[in-house]
Amino acid sequence: MSSQPNRIVIVGRDAALWLSATIFRHALAPAGISVTAIELPTDLGPAATYASLPPLEALHNKLGLEESALLRATGGSFSLGHNVVGPVPGMPPFLLAHGSYGAPIDGAGFFPYWLKARRFGLQAAFEDFCLTAMAARQGRMLVPDEETELFGRTDYGYHLPALPYVATLKARAAKLGITTHHSSTIGVEHQVETGSISAILLDDGMRVEGDIFVDASGPEGILADQMPDISRDDWRPAFVANRRLTARAARFASVPAYAEIRVGASGWTALHATQAATFVSYAFALEEQDDESALAAAGKLAGLTLSDPVVTSVEQGIRHQAWSANCVAIGGAACSFDPLLDVELHAIQLGIVHLLALFPAGAIFSAERSEYNRITRSAFDRVRDFQSAFYAANRFGPTGFWAAARGATTPATVGHKLAIFRARGDIAPMEDESFAPDLWQALFTGLGEIPESWPPAIDRTPPERMKDDFRRMLGFIRRKVLEQPTHDGYLASLGRSEAA
Repeated sequence: MSSQPNRIVIVGRDAALWLSATIFRHALAPAGISVTAIELPTDLGPAATYASLPPLEALHNKLGLEESALLRATGGSFSLGHNVVGPVPGMPPFLLAHGSYGAPIDGAGFFPYWLKARRFGLQAAFEDFCLTAMAARQGRMLVPDEETELFGRTDYGYHLPALPYVATLKARAAKLGITTHHSSTIGVEHQVETGSISAILLDDGMRVEGDIFVDASGPEGILADQMPDISRDDWRPAFVANRRLTARAARFASVPAYAEIRVGASGWTALHATQAATFVSYAFALEEQDDESALAAAGKLAGLTLSDPVVTSVEQGIRHQAWSANCVAIGGAACSFDPLLDVELHAIQLGIVHLLALFPAGAIFSAERSEYNRITRSAFDRVRDFQSAFYAANRFGPTGFWAAARGATTPATVGHKLAIFRARGDIAPMEDESFAPDLWQALFTGLGEIPESWPPAIDRTPPERMKDDFRRMLGFIRRKVLEQPTHDGYLASLGRSEAA
């Protein structure tokens, strides 16, 4: 290769393959860059679902994926956050909502004022000041308007049954004219001098050349594992769950506008409700439960009859180099996360967005490669930190799974965040965060962490000013929530689901 790379070859499966292929084609075709997709056999079954964080909406918009059509085609639903239900009596459930908590008071952030007021008898929970959380609690969708935008951030994610979602992305790829090949296995042809990939060999004998090769094969890392640096950092010491069971059940009569994490004695179950079905994920440790007892525990926590169960191993960890030579690992091929909060699509999106931003402008791209590895590593570390904090600060039980989770090797960055929060309620800022500071505060307070104090600068605000602002916020939230359509009604207004 003696000029700017102009041929991208993507090897992979499912959402990682088709999101990468469609976005790269859409963004880079005007620059004369071709995209070829090599599809491997799917890893998906009828119990597979994708749960997204709010940024996925923007990615869909770039592709021209119309939201109502997507939800009709997939039988998907909206999600305003994650409701965490613990097993400890007296520990209230708490919502990790996709929206801001409270509004500034007297020019300062909301949380320290809430913390101070709680110390002096305020009964309202932190989430009571979150418009998105309160809409979710009332079974409402949150449709932003000028008033809500002035109040604060209001976002949503999706619950998308995986098979029809992938089919939708694949149809978009065909419409964009992406060259596609199918192969059960592949071979990799390397340049002897550099170790770079020169071509992919398909099982029908075809040879596909390229300049940049993207590994979208998931944890298999079918290309990345054949590059010069295949070393990984093992994150398993920070986590207890090493098995994940997925299954599905009948849809709820009324579809909740959030995911629910139900904590049990030996793990947790997540419920992702859609128009088509209810998708269930159970994370556990093989040392405590075998697969058969895990299925029983998942069904009991969910309160549902489960079907199509699949159990997979969980091996949390990250590659030292997501981009090695001319091979870029995306999503699960670059980093294997804990199942908590279902960040798989988010990891794929982070890789896509950063590769687009750093796509080589010339034949030599060591600087771009180095920066891509730095920024994706930083972003993935921050996602891991949020997951790790859920386990490290848990108060879900004195023994077994949850005691082991508290005793796990906590990343130093998580320990630092916890220490600062416990001292004064602040969230230590770090680069490349996916989760906003108030979501960290919602996590810690929901888990029962109460800071010792607050920044003294807020003491200059008169108590009556605080009380007036609290009343104003709560009144505004009550009024706006009542104006919102129900989640069921809003889904119905988008048209009948084709997958329900």
